[in-house]
Amino acid sequence: MSRNVISTSPSSTEILYALGVEPVAVSHACDFPPEAADLPTIDVSKVDAEASADRHEQVRAATANGHLYQMDAERIDDADPDLIVTQGVCGVCAVDDVLVDETLADLDADPEVLALDASRLEDVLECVHDVGQATGTEARADELVADLRERIATLEERVPAAPRPRTAVLEWMDPARPAGTWVPDVVDLAGGEYGLSEPGERSAPVEWDSFLEYDPEVLVVAPCGFDAERTREQFGELSDRPGWEDITAVREERVFILDGGAYLTRWTPRLVDAAERLATLCHPDEFGEPPADVVRL
Repeated sequence: MSRNVISTSPSSTEILYALGVEPVAVSHACDFPPEAADLPTIDVSKVDAEASADRHEQVRAATANGHLYQMDAERIDDADPDLIVTQGVCGVCAVDDVLVDETLADLDADPEVLALDASRLEDVLECVHDVGQATGTEARADELVADLRERIATLEERVPAAPRPRTAVLEWMDPARPAGTWVPDVVDLAGGEYGLSEPGERSAPVEWDSFLEYDPEVLVVAPCGFDAERTREQFGELSDRPGWEDITAVREERVFILDGGAYLTRWTPRLVDAAERLATLCHPDEFGEPPADVVRL
């Protein structure tokens, strides 16, 4: 089945490429695999601030008055899509199904729309199957999911039953925002204890005093949309706060930066890569040193 496919989120773009399907157009944030960055883009973001607190405020203001993104209707029509793969996970992270439906109402194009939704790690695997069915790549989707399940089973067998270090993953620094949805599943798979959010729950800011009280033994900082270099440049948004030096993870040098977009904030097969990396942070005696793309502070 050969189809003109538009992807409106980095997550769906990754899944499409993993199944051997190259979209005809993507969102402005699609950067993996690298060749996706060369494709025509169908949206722009209204957020451009550098500091986390300023970006947070821009997001709040934009979503209060409408959408965070603006779609390029003419470019969508030019792409003549048969299928648009969008998402209902988070209208802040990427264009969602609501904005797609509003945009298509004014266009000549009448493509099929596949809105993916995931809140748990298992849902991500189901999304791979859904995209496979929509694009005629069911066999490849089955193979990919089988491989991911095998890697998950290997982790489950290797992770020690105890101890499970108190682990925190922050998807934003100012305000401090522990990651939710599938991240508790990923931490559990890696052998950590995640007490800041229940599996499947949307993320929410946490009071700094509450975070200090939780006192993580392993802290992973992986802001949504930031690579490791940018996170390191802005790390003072966390480390300059009162009580930082008293956190167990800080005192024991178990604070790490991870590229959030690459591994944790997108619902893609690379979540299993994330679990394998977090296992090295939670249980270094069993799994050895983390890969080079994990930055220890």
